[in-house]
Amino acid sequence: MIKVASYNMRKGIGLDRRRDPGRVLSVLGELDADIIALQEADRRFGTRASAIPPHMLAEHSDYEAVELTDRPHSIGWHGNALLVRKGVEVEESHALHLPTLEPRGAVAATLRIGGQRLRVVGMHLDISGLRRRQQARAILDHVGAGEPLPTILMGDCNEWRNRGGCLADFGAQHHLVDTGHSFHSRRPVAKLDRIFASPELEPVDAGVHRSALAARASDHLPIWARFKAR
Repeated sequence: MIKVASYNMRKGIGLDRRRDPGRVLSVLGELDADIIALQEADRRFGTRASAIPPHMLAEHSDYEAVELTDRPHSIGWHGNALLVRKGVEVEESHALHLPTLEPRGAVAATLRIGGQRLRVVGMHLDISGLRRRQQARAILDHVGAGEPLPTILMGDCNEWRNRGGCLADFGAQHHLVDTGHSFHSRRPVAKLDRIFASPELEPVDAGVHRSALAARASDHLPIWARFKAR
């Protein structure tokens, strides 16, 4: 079994308007996933420092960040980061350049968990909708250009509709896992956060993480899914 999760952590700023990286780390601990895709993991300006100081991640979690850039204080690329449970082998990683009107991006890594190799992509797509489908195709082009591997795509798609648009693009070759409504955390009414998987991976269960802590830590609730190889 492999458990993955996706979380727009809003730069660590909760509904109380406090930036609290320790609270975010506690939510990640509650998730207890093998792989976590984070969105808005870094601050947008200046050194683009991680909202979770790297030393806190190392000292107070079971996770380490997949190396994506050479920025010393950042763990992500345009806010996208991949965390893996300590002991998961990272074979390669990529920061993906997407067509964009906003500072958006995607990240990818080839991982080995036990005897299972897989590709994981984390993403945060355009909020305006003007470029979302172009961004989806750029991500799918990256996946298609690599070696055939079981693949999980996850992140904040910013898509309010339940079908069509970028969901149709991703869904052409990957099945959409029904996790549930994750936005807004105070009253979840939208499925902005999504997980897709290639046919080699069978979803066993999935959902939205609805703890009291998660409901305060960000305006998005984390989503998760557990898979087994077919």
